[in-house]
Amino acid sequence: MLSTKKQIKLIKIPDKQYTSYRQQVIFQGYKWDPQVYDSNTVSEYAVVLNEETEQELASLSEELASLSEELAAETTAIEAQLLADRSLINALKLPRRIRNQLKKHRNYDSSRHIRLMRFDFHPTTEGWQISEVNSDVPGSFAESSILPELAKRYLTDVQESQKVSEHLLLAFKKRISLGARIAFVHATSYADDRQVVQFMGDHFQHNGYQAVYLAPDRLSFREGVAYEKDNQTNIQGIVRFFPLEWMLCLPFRTQWQGFYQTSTVSCNHPFAILTQSKRLPLLFQHLGQPTLWNKLLPETKAVEALDYEDSDYLYKPVFGRVGESITIRERTSENEFKKIRRDALRFKKEWIVQKRFDSQPILTEDGRAFHLCLGVFVIDGKFAGIYGRISSYARIDEKAQDLPVLIRRKKEGEM
Repeated sequence: MLSTKKQIKLIKIPDKQYTSYRQQVIFQGYKWDPQVYDSNTVSEYAVVLNEETEQELASLSEELASLSEELAAETTAIEAQLLADRSLINALKLPRRIRNQLKKHRNYDSSRHIRLMRFDFHPTTEGWQISEVNSDVPGSFAESSILPELAKRYLTDVQESQKVSEHLLLAFKKRISLGARIAFVHATSYADDRQVVQFMGDHFQHNGYQAVYLAPDRLSFREGVAYEKDNQTNIQGIVRFFPLEWMLCLPFRTQWQGFYQTSTVSCNHPFAILTQSKRLPLLFQHLGQPTLWNKLLPETKAVEALDYEDSDYLYKPVFGRVGESITIRERTSENEFKKIRRDALRFKKEWIVQKRFDSQPILTEDGRAFHLCLGVFVIDGKFAGIYGRISSYARIDEKAQDLPVLIRRKKEGEM
């Protein structure tokens, strides 16, 4: 596994400038939720990677293929296998209505749609490991695209990495002409969801597209083509930031099932749910044992009654997000642990058990220690950017702080 030693630094934005930086993050960086309870979620640090680190994460080399691109290739190959053998879909134990739609619609053309994934990497005592792939609706576009641009104003000898916003825009340009209407589908009552799509919509609007912001029930479908329900105007592209399993809460009459069979260019198409489920590793024995997935993902197995004192494994919800309900014992109260364990044993198909990795804290120059997660984006199989989150404890949850990922710029004369 890749070594993380000496490859990562947490550089502090000068105290006198942090307030200005934080205000810019809020008002220019679409960070409308800078506070969770009493926790500030805008870090005063930036992640600075040596150029060699980004190369290892983001490009091909003679000795080691890019981790993110290789993982994405394995993931899309797994999806193809699942679609070829629909009986395997049952083993994922997805909700019945989702399974029925996946099996019913057979006109899926992966080349027509845009495939966006984000792999969450963690530096551990054994090198890089991943906790999951955000395969259905990954977010943090602004954090990857704008925060580095803002932070580099206050730091020296650093440069930006790739911007996921530019790569997503390019993916649509390859498929849809400028001037087209693109629907940014999201949970419209949540400001933290709106900030994600507002950033992307503004970016697309600035570059020649028409951005339309809709809840999923405001789209209709005729012969596989998406329309805005209120005025029956044709929609040429869909950016979905609404988790697929949430659609089960919508009435059937809302036509949510139309998302599965649409030929309208989509990011992501609902078939992405096949690899969003954290039960996916339970099928690896039937899927040719994907090499890099097996190497970088901790052992995962179906829920079973672990010894109550066993802290080597943790419970994770199959469709959990932002670290919710993960039983890292030093971060989970006794009552919370008992409740999660009871729920996991009662609703086994909704939970998995995963071996815990030993997160390696990153030390700052002023003596603090943080646990780090790097979210690495891949679009249509190619590296598309990185974003970072840090926490003072070994669970990256809703209280973790967002921070920019920058690349150390070589000084003149360096090899």
